[in-house]
Amino acid sequence: MKTKITMLWILILLMPMLALAQNPIVQTFFTADPAPMVYDGTVYLYTSHDEDSTVNNFFTMYDWRCYSSKDMVNWTDHGAVASLKNFTWMDKTNGAWAPHCIERNGKFYLYVPIHGEGIAVLVSDAPTGPFIDPIGKRLIDSDHIWQDIDPTVAIDDDGQAYLYWGNPKLWYVSLNDDMVSYDRSIGDNGIVTKEMSPEAFGSKDGRDGKPGTTYTEGPWFFKRNNLYYMIYAAEGIPEYIAYSTSPSPVGPWTYKGHIMERADHLAFTNHAGIIDFKGNSYFFYHDQDLSGGKGFQRSVSVEQFEYNADGSIPTIIPTKAGVKKSVANLNPFKRVEAETIAWSEGLKTAENSQTGVYVTKIENGNYLKVRSVDLGKGAKTFEASVASASQGGKIEIRLDSPEGELLGTIEVKSTGGWQNWTGVKGKIKKVTGVHDLCLVFKGSDGELFNIDWWMLK
Repeated sequence: MKTKITMLWILILLMPMLALAQNPIVQTFFTADPAPMVYDGTVYLYTSHDEDSTVNNFFTMYDWRCYSSKDMVNWTDHGAVASLKNFTWMDKTNGAWAPHCIERNGKFYLYVPIHGEGIAVLVSDAPTGPFIDPIGKRLIDSDHIWQDIDPTVAIDDDGQAYLYWGNPKLWYVSLNDDMVSYDRSIGDNGIVTKEMSPEAFGSKDGRDGKPGTTYTEGPWFFKRNNLYYMIYAAEGIPEYIAYSTSPSPVGPWTYKGHIMERADHLAFTNHAGIIDFKGNSYFFYHDQDLSGGKGFQRSVSVEQFEYNADGSIPTIIPTKAGVKKSVANLNPFKRVEAETIAWSEGLKTAENSQTGVYVTKIENGNYLKVRSVDLGKGAKTFEASVASASQGGKIEIRLDSPEGELLGTIEVKSTGGWQNWTGVKGKIKKVTGVHDLCLVFKGSDGELFNIDWWMLK
């Protein structure tokens, strides 16, 4: 009896923490290998994508996805922005591993490793694509093709761009201004192999029993306040995150220690990305919490942190809460894409050329939450675009949580098809100020409807 009472109190104490759950930041797909990019007041997050069904008990990855946020708590799904099908020069059907995107002169360059095929590059006029293959072959063509993974790229203040990559060693090239070729006059036909010394990357025994370094894979290269950082997955399986710094983009590197220690809910792999955005610093990584501990079905999470005064990075603890405070409020009085989500339960997204990305697989009791919604002086009406080939259902608009105050209920009837979109609207209770909003979906068994966008009036 005492044990039951104790467990009850633990659950009660945990309730506020569960209500704040923000990690992982995408719940509609399994995502991994986060590569955040800040551009024009928006964070674009590029990820690899672990499929729901694993083939041969190994990483099953066919495409790369993109999400964006202006507030660091709500993330808009832009779908699969590139896939292995972009590359007609090879017939690889699996192995779309950790990407990295960067902007230069109005073009967006997406560097992608293809397991067993080296590193390729795609280019687009927009951060969300469409991306095309500009060179029709792999970009990095070395003798280490199976180790040519996890590209990371940065442009220095003088305009020189550097591309690093590698497992279990670290290589780099100096990219030319076109970003799709590199200077072949240095290193081994342009490829420079970094010395893997304990001073540069820490010390541990290698698999052969000989002294080695902690560096394993997943490098993330950037510059901040005249200091160059190399973040990386360390010490093999299970991996933690460590880092080194340098006074120049090509070294010498100095080992600085751990950033994120191993934890039970982290995957046996890890991959980090770091950005500064609107005066705050954010650390992205992936874990296996959403899949219930499956290391081949990972999910991206993020933590806010502060650099130490000397530029060093503190130990960062993975949390369920994630980013606790938004850096901007969401405006509900203009069209909000339904795939803009802070948290969801039971939902998926899909996309097509006519509608774009929309929320689907909606069943009774599923919901989505958006955070930091500025209701201003209040709204009278809720509108949405929906489609249903079934009996339809209802949308409950609730304040702050799925069980929060009911502001209104919108009926959704069958539209005669899952892509036969129509508008629905209804009156809601007037509430002012900044709140979280939850769209809670109700109906009978089976799929109810799809939703493309919503707004308040």
